[in-house]
Amino acid sequence: MTELKRTPLFEVYKEYGGKTIDFGGWELPVQFSSIREEHEAVRTKAGLFDVSHMGEIEVKGSDSLYYLQKMLTNDFSKMKNGGAKYTAMCYENGGTVDDLLVYKIEDNHYLLVVNASNIDKDYQWLHDHLEGEVTLENLSEKTALLAIQGPLAEKTLQKIAGETDLSKLGYFKFQQQVKLNGISALVSRTGYTGEDGFEVYCDANDAVKIWRAILDAGKNEGVIPCGLGSRDTLRFEATLALYGQELSPEISPLEAGIGFAVKLTKDVDFIGKDALLKQKENGIDRKLAGIEMIDRGIPRHGYPVYKGEELIGEVTTGTQSPSLKRNIGLVLVKSEYVVLGSEVEVEIRGKRLKAKVVPTPFYKREQ
Repeated sequence: MTELKRTPLFEVYKEYGGKTIDFGGWELPVQFSSIREEHEAVRTKAGLFDVSHMGEIEVKGSDSLYYLQKMLTNDFSKMKNGGAKYTAMCYENGGTVDDLLVYKIEDNHYLLVVNASNIDKDYQWLHDHLEGEVTLENLSEKTALLAIQGPLAEKTLQKIAGETDLSKLGYFKFQQQVKLNGISALVSRTGYTGEDGFEVYCDANDAVKIWRAILDAGKNEGVIPCGLGSRDTLRFEATLALYGQELSPEISPLEAGIGFAVKLTKDVDFIGKDALLKQKENGIDRKLAGIEMIDRGIPRHGYPVYKGEELIGEVTTGTQSPSLKRNIGLVLVKSEYVVLGSEVEVEIRGKRLKAKVVPTPFYKREQ
């Protein structure tokens, strides 16, 4: 049996009541208290996640901008230092290698933040397509990543951020060398929960100190540690894609509803552009849509979706929404059946149960 990988915070999980599971080869906490309690904390106060399993790949060199333009779907030509952008990386056929964030440290220096299960695959894909004056370095093992998410995230993190005024850090921006209780970290403001939030990138050896400092700073406000379970329900309610469910080598960014991160008119032809252009010109055959169950039953990943006797697609993610108290799902189905209010059926344990197509995102925070 392959030994599971662990993050630098593994030793403190038990201290906070963490229950771990195998998540793509990593031993990670699914919950600390309960998924519902943690979900509620992020929606109303704040929660702290260990996401150190995510990967960080540094791209440097005088041709790095051209290289990223070729490898990734978004356009980075006007990106400013200290900015972050969401993007996809595609195969020639338009299928998705991964979805990721790009941080621009300075000209000719970028940091790519990739999904944990794809670190080796992404690095190899990037390496196989190296061109010009570009170097790659996989910083994943040296780097820890914590995420504090929720309405009280700024107030909590500010308590340990010293002279850095976090209120001045805009959405999808980051600042380097922020001193958190004297420990240097890169702090960004992106989020994967539908709430305001910050990410803290630090040296793996400093992770435990920063984890404790954040929880101490937020203990009187009800800030609690959170696991993968609530991370999934939170991102799902906000309709944020998860690789392996909404995105895969068989699902293109256009089908998955992240066309906003695909710039087909940018100056450099990226890998997969021709296939995506064809998809767009001919009409996308399948689309991601939201459903709400009418009959009693919870849609789950992989369940078939029908319209009459026709199999039209399948569920990518589904659960009972903790915020909305309704059974909802994301489905990838034939485009002609994505009609708001129309009925479809989900096969759950051999029975076809009624559902209706509803608008997404399911949850949007009040600004």
